[in-house]
Amino acid sequence: MPPDSSSGSHPDAPHGTTGPTVTSSDAGRSSTADRAQRVRFRRAVTLMVMTLVIPGSAQLVAGNRRIGRIATRVWMTVVVVTLLSAVVSVFAHSFVFWVASNTLLLGVIRLGLMALAVGWALLFMDAWRLGQPLGLQRQQRLAVVGVNGLLSLTVAGALLFGAHMVDVQRQFMLTMFGDGAVVGAHEGRFNVLLLGGDSGAGRWGLRPDSLTVASIDARTGKTVLIGLPRNMANFPFEEGSPMAKAFPGGFDCDGCYLNGVSTWAQDNTELFKGSDNPGVDATVSAVEGITDLDINYYAMVNLAGFRNLVDAVGGVELTVRDRIPVGLPHDSFFRYIEPGTRTLDGMDTLWFARAREGSDDYSRMARQKCVMNAMLQQVSPETALRNFEKIAKASSEMISTSVPRGEVGRFVELALKAKSQKIATVSLVPPLISTADPDIDLVHSTIATAIDKAEGQAPAPAPVEDEAEAEAGTDPATGTGPAPAPAPAATPAAPPSMTGGSLGTLKDGYAANDSEDLGAAC
Repeated sequence: MPPDSSSGSHPDAPHGTTGPTVTSSDAGRSSTADRAQRVRFRRAVTLMVMTLVIPGSAQLVAGNRRIGRIATRVWMTVVVVTLLSAVVSVFAHSFVFWVASNTLLLGVIRLGLMALAVGWALLFMDAWRLGQPLGLQRQQRLAVVGVNGLLSLTVAGALLFGAHMVDVQRQFMLTMFGDGAVVGAHEGRFNVLLLGGDSGAGRWGLRPDSLTVASIDARTGKTVLIGLPRNMANFPFEEGSPMAKAFPGGFDCDGCYLNGVSTWAQDNTELFKGSDNPGVDATVSAVEGITDLDINYYAMVNLAGFRNLVDAVGGVELTVRDRIPVGLPHDSFFRYIEPGTRTLDGMDTLWFARAREGSDDYSRMARQKCVMNAMLQQVSPETALRNFEKIAKASSEMISTSVPRGEVGRFVELALKAKSQKIATVSLVPPLISTADPDIDLVHSTIATAIDKAEGQAPAPAPVEDEAEAEAGTDPATGTGPAPAPAPAATPAAPPSMTGGSLGTLKDGYAANDSEDLGAAC
């Protein structure tokens, strides 16, 4: 008689009978296998996390130690260099500007970031291999693959994006700035000629319709903007220049104005042998002759591309004091910018600076200085970083300059200093200066006085002519000391005059063209 199988029945037993009973030894083996699976899974995840925190550490623990040592040393070197650079940058901002303008170093950093991206991704793949994914359960294997892929793509992607941004900066420096000679400060100041113009039908090259000299204190960054009208005539050129030899009596030909110097030079390039840009060189010699300032560098802005830069920084906030036309009446997009303090996009900012409808050249010059002040004050380093790629692209398309790459850091640092100070401005325009026949001696003294005031040097008091005048200045009660000034009569303040959106009039002058605080005048 067959034995009674009370612990279970044969697999082929009829439906309804009990199946085989799991023995304690089977349960033990299953529990041990599950624990081993969990240990292997944790080990695989740990190796990937170790690779994320310290690249090469997974190889030191479970893989090729030689590769692990190389990777760890490279990583520690990168960390140390980064920390040292950060510390130096805190105490010496010029170091940051030097790094950002050194194209050779930027190229090395770009290649280094790309190499780190590839090497780190390979270390993640090796860490995944060391985790023995084939020995894991299906769900655990899929989780490990997902985590590894996410980490490797995130890290490599961030490094490659960093390499791209470094390359953008490098190309920006190569495209926009040259490797010309560095020119030292003249009497403690850098004088940079800012030219604004546009190229169009019937025009050869970029005609400078806006001319401003930014005279910058080489130590403090205190800036004086000197505006030159485009319609100035009968002015001298810098002695010894080709233009001075061609016009020894000044630029006195029929219909010859300051903004036409560039065109004249481009039509007579044989006089400028060895010059890469006769138009700019001729204009610089004109500005030096007018202002008696030595120009260090120039920067030419294509106003047609200026709006791209304004759009790249998110617009500019300006106080619009009167309706400013956008375009000309026959343009399909013609409209007006309404009065008020508002943020203007590139198109509106361009026309705010250029419009002459219901205005004049000198009112337009005043508005242009307000735009310059707004751009300097409102474009913060944070804004520049957030929009860096768009700014670099817009700047490369719209600006050409003689500032060498080695000087970029210096001027960035001076610009940051200038942001915290009042900008002074003086313009060589009526009623002070006759643009048709300027008094050059008066021009020179006006500029010198404006610079002296900006540097904190008050003009000397007028000398007393004789004893009678000296006596008239004494206190009648005591016969000694200065007489007290009479109290001014209290009169209601008259509303400010305004022309074309600029405070002031052609007869009395515009506030933004002659001010010790351009921001307040705007």
